[in-house]
Amino acid sequence: MESKQTVFPAHVLSGAGVIRQLGGLCARYGRRALLIGGVRALAAVRDAVGASLRQADVELAGCEAYGGECSKINIDRLSAQVRTLRADVLIVAGGGKALDCGKAVGEAAACPVITLPTIAATCAAVTPLSVLYQDDGHYCDLLHLAQAPAGVVIDSQLLAGAPLRWLAAGLGDTLAKWYEYRAIRHGEALDGRVMAAQANSRICFELIERFGAEACRGAAQGQATPALEQVLDAIFLFAALTSIMGSGNHAAASHGLFEGFTVCDKTRDFGHGLLVGYGNLCLLALEQRSDEELLDALRLARECHIPLTLAAIAADLSEQEKEAIMRAAVATPDMANMAQPVSLHQLAQAMARVDALAAGLDAA
Repeated sequence: MESKQTVFPAHVLSGAGVIRQLGGLCARYGRRALLIGGVRALAAVRDAVGASLRQADVELAGCEAYGGECSKINIDRLSAQVRTLRADVLIVAGGGKALDCGKAVGEAAACPVITLPTIAATCAAVTPLSVLYQDDGHYCDLLHLAQAPAGVVIDSQLLAGAPLRWLAAGLGDTLAKWYEYRAIRHGEALDGRVMAAQANSRICFELIERFGAEACRGAAQGQATPALEQVLDAIFLFAALTSIMGSGNHAAASHGLFEGFTVCDKTRDFGHGLLVGYGNLCLLALEQRSDEELLDALRLARECHIPLTLAAIAADLSEQEKEAIMRAAVATPDMANMAQPVSLHQLAQAMARVDALAAGLDAA
């Protein structure tokens, strides 16, 4: 019988102000911490991280910007810095690319990782996975890690202060857990892991359906509301559990279309979860879901500030650029996870149908 491995994070702290507990968490793993992350993330958290480390008698050995892409060059550079500074615990702050880069650095340098997300845009803070990119931002590959983060610090007050579009990105990426997992053919055999992933993906959807709009209203005012706490659980915990229990087979057309968008300069940096959120709508159209179901999904996406049309992502795409995006998307392994093969023509039709229904929704 084939062996299976399931990798969970060791410790997750969540709630308003839990960044103050970061030092105590780090002290379980070492006494010299290296802080890495995005430039804006480091500016936002460095003082609070330093204060928490000092209180726990942990030295801040250095602070390094991760470089903008989760690429081999940045991973190798930061791994060497971990060894040079003799750091024995790594704190990674920022969004998905920064967190993915830091997790890969931790594995390469054999150093435990504490993640500190500063935006709620993906579940990257929790998962044993890094999405690799080339230095120019083109999607490269997935790196499955032997270890999940040793600790995760989800500070709702910190996350409430981030721009609303990043919470919207997290909602789009997390809704994909339900839409995509439902769309994939998992085989006929009853499998508890598949059942667990399916259940967690459904929880993601139900939490966002119930609390997403209210969470966005609070976050727009910088408020860590109870609704925000609920959707942060969906974005970080239940989405991650879907991925972990799904054994790597949990992405489909939504992520396939995102990967297609990375080949175009005009769309590549729009935001992973926002592009995935639009991809969710196209996935439903590819499945030939009813207009009523698609309109419900469009309304939920609008409440969560997810783009509903291709023009909302990039208004000036040429026909050649659109075709390049779609050709790249249909060739991805994620698109191949759909229950039925997806052709270029089918994807074009799905995108056109979503745009038409969205236009009708806006006019209503």
